[in-house]
Amino acid sequence: MTPSSVAEQRVLILAPRGRDADVIGEVLAQDGIAGVAQPQLEALLGAMEAGAAAAIIAEEALDSAGIGRLAAVLQAQAPWSDFPLVLLVSRPVGMAGAGLRARLAELGNVILLERPLNVQTLRSATSAALRGRRRQYSARDMLGERERAAEVLRVSQEQLVQLNETLEARIDERTRALAQANDRLTNEIIERERALQTVSQLQKMEAIGQLTGGIAHDFNNLLNVVQGNMDLIVMMSPDEVARKRAVVARNACQRGAKLTSQLLAFSRNQSLDLRPVAVGALFGGIQELVATSVGSGIALAFDIDDDADPGAIAVLVDANQIEMALLNLAINARDAMPNGGRLRFHAARATPPAALLPQGDYVCITVSDSGAGMSAEVAARVFEPFFTTKEVGKGTGLGLSQVYGMAQQSGGGARILSVPGQGTSVEIWLRRVALEMDGGVADTTRQRQRGPGARILVVEDDPVVRTSIAESLQALGHYVTQAADGAQALVELERERPELMITDYLMPGMTGAELMRKARAVFPDMPMIIATGYADMRAIEASIGDGILLRKPFQLADLEASIGQALRQ
Repeated sequence: MTPSSVAEQRVLILAPRGRDADVIGEVLAQDGIAGVAQPQLEALLGAMEAGAAAAIIAEEALDSAGIGRLAAVLQAQAPWSDFPLVLLVSRPVGMAGAGLRARLAELGNVILLERPLNVQTLRSATSAALRGRRRQYSARDMLGERERAAEVLRVSQEQLVQLNETLEARIDERTRALAQANDRLTNEIIERERALQTVSQLQKMEAIGQLTGGIAHDFNNLLNVVQGNMDLIVMMSPDEVARKRAVVARNACQRGAKLTSQLLAFSRNQSLDLRPVAVGALFGGIQELVATSVGSGIALAFDIDDDADPGAIAVLVDANQIEMALLNLAINARDAMPNGGRLRFHAARATPPAALLPQGDYVCITVSDSGAGMSAEVAARVFEPFFTTKEVGKGTGLGLSQVYGMAQQSGGGARILSVPGQGTSVEIWLRRVALEMDGGVADTTRQRQRGPGARILVVEDDPVVRTSIAESLQALGHYVTQAADGAQALVELERERPELMITDYLMPGMTGAELMRKARAVFPDMPMIIATGYADMRAIEASIGDGILLRKPFQLADLEASIGQALRQ
């Protein structure tokens, strides 16, 4: 990296009061950004001309004359440059006047941040300014390349004019070379546009996934409170009518939990049990169910391209999730063929498109129908949660999003191919594995024998959820202490060692995984349970150790079984 390029990456800081400049520099350093404090405005203007990526300026460092000098420097920028400024201002009552605020806005590429300042807001604004500046540098480099290319072309044209009468053959050769270069450039532009479209779609799906994961987390917390209270009513109420109604409400909670499970599958935060599954056995297991679901008016076909290797067509997937995904696709195909048609399930080893997946050994499971098909605009959105072409009340819009999330979380991908009037094909790409016999069967039997009450610490930031869990534990005969976050939990652990700790995962200040690591440093043998409705599964797997994961919303029986398992450990 040349010295000039180092200077162009720095962020200039002009904040004359106290340690503001030092604090801002420390915040930027956490993101690997070089922040250089400036003693006064003149020094900052000189540094801007020498080269910088952005500037963070406190309001008190600018007066009317200073704004004029800053505006003059900005007006003298090169055509490619739009220098970004982050101005730290007080609320409007603290400004010298509305006219000064208006003059700040006229400086051009300005981000106004009001005080008191949030650290995350400062980091986000600075990152946004740097991204914009990097794009300007790219534009500068591209303009320079174009100018150099134009100069080369001008010189070439002069030479061609001078040698026109004697070197016609050479001119023809140069013309052909330019045509070939133009063809290559055109092809590269087309490929770049395709890649940008693919990246844009992936970014949109990722953003939607993060949103749906957050929604599922909050919804699971609400369901957990409702379901826990319904369980308590069923267990403790002497009123038979109340217990029956509580059972109905609890069943509704379980339906809601299924919806959040589909949302988590899309956002890739659902925990999947990935195991080798033979596609032939998979097709055989769902064939009768699919036939019943689509009816006799649709001709079904299941076929596999196999070779001599008996385990050639086996994939790494959660068996329950892939069965649900294929059934969802069959029902969608049925709805697209109200007058009957053909539905084919096909599996084969294949090489995925480069834009969809990296190179590897994959199996493509294709579900094709002869229905009405769909337009390209509709096909581009079908994997989005809650998007549906069905009438109100006839679909949640989560079926295809679950297919997409399940494939992504299994290490594969999904895409849809459809032409209006010619039917639709949905491809599920999964990693191929060798099929091995499972040596054992998991013991899923729950121990229902209730032992003596235990001292349990419940850590949960949502007071309603925390109270509901505590009341459920007390109903089961346990002694409960509560903590609203990780810091309070550590205080409770210093005061008295519980026999068991139950903690949420997503909490302000400290996650449940971080709390478990700190608690183990004090009590290595204390059993722990993480109860969560949304989680970074990699972080939990790395930190939970011999702890237990309890998915929200959970029933009282699930809570009791998890406690029994943890205490036995």
